[in-house]
Order: sequence, then structure tokens, then C-alpha cells
Amino acid sequence: MKKLTAAALLTLLALNVGAKDWTEVRLASEGAYPPFNGLAPDGSLIGLDIDIGNAICAEMKLKCTWVKQDWDGMIPALVARKFDAILASMSITEDRKKKVDFSNKYYASPVALIGKNGSPLKPDLAVLKGKKVAAQRGTVADNFATKFWGKEGVTIVRYAKQEEAYADLKSGRVDAAIADYWEAKGGFLDADAGKGFGMLGEKIYGKTADERATVGEGIGIAVRKQDKELKEIFNKGIAAIRAKGTYDKIAKKYFSEDIYGN
Repeated sequence: MKKLTAAALLTLLALNVGAKDWTEVRLASEGAYPPFNGLAPDGSLIGLDIDIGNAICAEMKLKCTWVKQDWDGMIPALVARKFDAILASMSITEDRKKKVDFSNKYYASPVALIGKNGSPLKPDLAVLKGKKVAAQRGTVADNFATKFWGKEGVTIVRYAKQEEAYADLKSGRVDAAIADYWEAKGGFLDADAGKGFGMLGEKIYGKTADERATVGEGIGIAVRKQDKELKEIFNKGIAAIRAKGTYDKIAKKYFSEDIYGN
């Protein structure tokens, strides 16, 4: 009987290796992607991503702290345990899922081509060949433009921050910019800085299976692959704040349109 009890105990211990009782979580965001994430005058992170994260933490009774992380090093820093999750408008794509795991989406976002109002350009190779298109390095927009336009005569000009891409668009150094639609709308087109600019053509969701896989399944919270419990906490938190109306209140602070999607 004692041997069986010992064996059972060892089995339980083995099953719980790596499990963690999540009460404190370190969340990372970029702080350079308004209105989803930006910086307040005191340097603290603000924006829709931050409000959603804080609402989930309150709902799930987690003590959460925020870490500012540049976009280029976001996934490596997560894997290196500099923080526990990424809440920075990161699209759920097949390529990223090879490195990290994701919660369910907390909003859906296509990408869009942005340029001067009246421009004949649109997201079509026939008119983009020979043109310069700006993109923030490492984003879904960059991945899409690089994969489907970059080898077909379109020059993709990459920037560390989205605002730098818009600055060169305004100065005329590039012909257009490609970006997350909601970021472009809330962070540029609806702001004074974006006067005279608009979306060129239709929103880009992807017309082929390969294009749709590149655009992604929506925006999720990234966690390390082994942190299954944390992923489920986020899934429950997203469902709860949507059910209680907290999500809609947050989203309406930034957008008049539905950003969650189907």
C-alpha cells in the first residue's frame, strides 16, 4: 500500500512539473503604436492594449505590471522570460505560432494601404510596381508586403516605428505605407497628422489561403508555449470582459466601429 501511495505521489509531482499558480503577471507592450499602445507624459504605457490588459487582470484577480519593449525584440524577450505575455496588437500568424502560443483574439484587424487622398495607387501589383511602400519592420503589414509585393518590383522601405513610416509618407520619400488598418485609422488618419491622407483601395484580408495565413487570425496575447495555464487565464478573461460589457466600453473610447469582428 505504501509503495502504491508513493508511486501515485510521484505521478502527481510529474504531472505538475512546470505548472505555475499565476497570481502575478508581467505584460509587455511597445508604446509606439497608438491608439493601441503609446506613452503618457510620465512615460507609462497607455492605449487600448493596455486598457484591455488591465481589465483582464482585474477580472481574473491578477497583479499585473507592464514592461516597455521595442517591437523587434518582442518575441525573443518573451522566450527569454523578460516578461510573461505580449499584449501589443500582435497578429496571430502561423509563423509566430511556431515560436509562441496565443490566446483567443481580442480584436480582428486587416491591413491597409495608406496614401494621399486622390492617389491612383491601390493594393494591386499592377499599379504598385516601381513604387516605394513604407512598413514597420516585423509587422504583419511588413510580412505581407515583403512576401507578395517585394519580389515583384515593389520596394519595401522598413522602419523601426510606425510613426517613422508615416513621417516619410508625409514628406514624399515613399509613395504609400502599409499598416494595420485600425492602427492607421486611429493613430494617423483620424489625427491631425493624417489630414489629406486616406486608405487606398479596400482593406486587405487576403484573397488566397496563403495571403489570409499571412494577415493572420486576429490579434491575440502571446505567451510562451509551455505556459498553457496562463493562456487559459487570458481566454477566460477575454470572454468575461466581453460578456460583461467591459470590452465594448474600452473599444468605444478609441473607435466608433466594431473592432472585434465575427
